[in-house]
Amino acid sequence: MDTTVMPPDATDKLIPGSARVELTSTEGDPVKPNSRFKITAGENMSKFRQVTGCMRSNALTILSVLGVLSGGILAVILRYARDGRYTQREIAYVMFPGDLFLRMLKALIIPLIVSSLISAIGSLDLKMSGKIGARAVAYYMSTTCCAVVLGIILATSIRPGKGGNVDEISRPTQGARPTTTPDLLMDLVRNLFPPNLIQACIAQYKTVLVPPTDEQFLAAMNATEGPINKTAIPLSEWRMKYEIEPSTNILGLVVFALVLGITLGKMGPKGKPLLDLFSCLSEAFMIITSWVIHLSPIGVLFLVTAQMLEMESFEVIVGQLGMYFLTVMLGLFTHGFIVLTSMYFLITKRMPFQFIGNMAEALATAFATSSSTATVPVALACLEDKNGIDPRVTRFVMPIGATINMDGTALYEAVAALFIAQVRGISLTLGNIIAISITSTAASIGAAGIPQAGLVTMVMVLDTVGLPAEDVTLILAVDWFLDRFRTFTNVLGDSLGAGIVNHLSKKDLSEMPPPQQFVTIPPMANPDDFTIEMEKELNGMAVTTAERSQPAEDVWQSTSM
Repeated sequence: MDTTVMPPDATDKLIPGSARVELTSTEGDPVKPNSRFKITAGENMSKFRQVTGCMRSNALTILSVLGVLSGGILAVILRYARDGRYTQREIAYVMFPGDLFLRMLKALIIPLIVSSLISAIGSLDLKMSGKIGARAVAYYMSTTCCAVVLGIILATSIRPGKGGNVDEISRPTQGARPTTTPDLLMDLVRNLFPPNLIQACIAQYKTVLVPPTDEQFLAAMNATEGPINKTAIPLSEWRMKYEIEPSTNILGLVVFALVLGITLGKMGPKGKPLLDLFSCLSEAFMIITSWVIHLSPIGVLFLVTAQMLEMESFEVIVGQLGMYFLTVMLGLFTHGFIVLTSMYFLITKRMPFQFIGNMAEALATAFATSSSTATVPVALACLEDKNGIDPRVTRFVMPIGATINMDGTALYEAVAALFIAQVRGISLTLGNIIAISITSTAASIGAAGIPQAGLVTMVMVLDTVGLPAEDVTLILAVDWFLDRFRTFTNVLGDSLGAGIVNHLSKKDLSEMPPPQQFVTIPPMANPDDFTIEMEKELNGMAVTTAERSQPAEDVWQSTSM
């Protein structure tokens, strides 16, 4: 069974037959708060109890994965159970339970990200924050570059758009929003510094290009010798208009939280009351998150079912865009389960399979919601509770990773740009391919962690190599489905990154040790017969030694999970 280390409280009573144990590592380091321990009761615990205990501790993970699989199966059954398509109202009924779950997660995003970042950075000195931040950014940039290069290699080798015809691929009626690369980059920088923090919670800045008026169109016709249409007028000559888009400005809030956390850390004792407030808020929202997570199996089941019922046709995935779909899927699988896991193994010298298995709830939520930011609360809980990552690392690294680390999006945009060029029969030079790699990397950073944000930044990638912006509609038919796998890869990369940064920062974090912790052994048939192990994968420390204390009236009560 598992038990959580909690502070001793003199008001709690010890359960008869249990014992209070003080834990120290063989290296003399204190045990981290919220660490997980494996408590084994020797011969007194039967195999059946061990199996049932394992099933109970992993029940939510198993149910979340089953929710995704059951949602897909249920959607296929419902689609082929009737000839016609389901109406929007019918799909809304199916979506309702999943929509409630998604709303709960989104309600936790802003308070959890802001309070977690401030408390994590404020609890570290400036030098320590700089080291952890530098390691995280170095990891993000290296994995994003790897994803882009992998996408380009696959797209140029497989050539999914070869022999394709633009006219044969069905497109949605809506076109892409006209924009230019400079406008997108300037909007990205503007959103880093929101003028109003309250407004940043519900909206972000956006530049909109207004099509030429009839007078401008006539003037352009008179200035040329032949007839032209409005689309022939360069976008740089369109009138610029600034709008506030109803979407959370996560980048701006992250920058504010970073600055405030650093400020509170430098203020020392004067800033401690405010820092304690944000630390308390962070812990409170993590508890609320643990409650919401228990709804994830039901939520992801109905989210996946509704989204698959909304799909126009399964035939599109295996037909017109089949090779493109397979190329992106191959790239995401290779990057997520070969490149990232190999990097984790080489740096930490540990196999990543248990780590990834412990993240199953977060990965299932990422697939169901297709939103990196909506998955942050679940990912934080999995990293801290199951993988034992230091909260000072997770609450620093994960909110930043959810906004700037988009490996799946970077790979997808590189493949999509090359696919569109191949369909159009355009040969790209080495310079064009390098330009695609650079802009895909920059665009993935600018893609906020919201559903289908990659389509907006995709326009910037196409504009860089001179491809028409409206060609982004060629891939819209399968984008909603690929978006879920991209988000899955993004969250997987963020999580493995937190584990890598935690491993690299272990020595630095040990210089700021938490107070000595205690754990209570639950009642057993023979309380003297027990062993306690601290797993290396969870805490990166040697096997823990334990000394049994005699039961007393006023000592810490055991808390088993």
